[in-house]
Amino acid sequence: MSIRVAVVDDQALVRGGFAMILRVQEDIEVVAEAGTGLEAIEVARRHRPDVILMDIRMPDMDGLEATSRILAESDWNVRVLMLTTFDPDEYVFKALRAGASGFVLKDIPTDQLANAVRTVADGGALLAPSITRRLIGQFTERLTVNAAVSRRLDRLTDREREVMAAIARGASNSEIAKELFIGPATVKSHVSGILAKLGLRDRTQIVIFAYESRLIEAGDHDVGH
Repeated sequence: MSIRVAVVDDQALVRGGFAMILRVQEDIEVVAEAGTGLEAIEVARRHRPDVILMDIRMPDMDGLEATSRILAESDWNVRVLMLTTFDPDEYVFKALRAGASGFVLKDIPTDQLANAVRTVADGGALLAPSITRRLIGQFTERLTVNAAVSRRLDRLTDREREVMAAIARGASNSEIAKELFIGPATVKSHVSGILAKLGLRDRTQIVIFAYESRLIEAGDHDVGH
C-alpha cells in the first residue's frame, strides 16, 4: 500500500515543489495540499493521510497549533513531519512536544525527502542528526523536573529504561541490541512496551520523555558519534 501524504505550506511554489517530488515515488501518494493551518485540519479530516508535511509559520493558524489539533482529534495513525526554512529553534522543539515525528529543512535534497516521509510513516523519527538531540536537551534543561512525568517512569522495567535511554542517545534498534546483548526482535518488543505503557506516539516522543523525566541529561554520549 502507498503512503498517503498531505503537503501543507503557505507558499504555493514550495508546496507544489514538494508535492511534485513525492508524486514520482511509486510508494507515495499525495492526496491533498493546503496553505494554512486551518486548511490543514480540514484536509486531515477529509483525507486521513498517513503523513503530513507541515510548515511551521503560516497565516490564520501556524503549523504548531494545527499539528496539536490534528494529533489530538485523529482516530487514525497519522504522523507529522515539520518543514522549516531556518535552523532548529524553540518552535521546532514545541512542534516535537506537540507530537510531531521530526523536522526537515526546506532545502532538503530531493532524494532525501521521500526517505524522510518513509521513515516517519514507518514509525521512525528523524532524530539521527546530533543537532536534534542537542536541541531537545537545550530546551529541556530549562524545564523544571515534572514530578508526574518522573513518576510515569515507574511503569517501566529496568530493561525498558535502558532501551529508552539508548533511544534518547540516538541509538538504532540494531545498536541497542548490540549494546544490551539482546536480539533486535526483543528491542522492538521493548519499544512497543514503552510506547504502550507511557501512552506515547513514536520514538520522537520517547526521546522527549527521556529528557523531561531526566532519565537522560543533555550532553550524554551520542551513540555512534
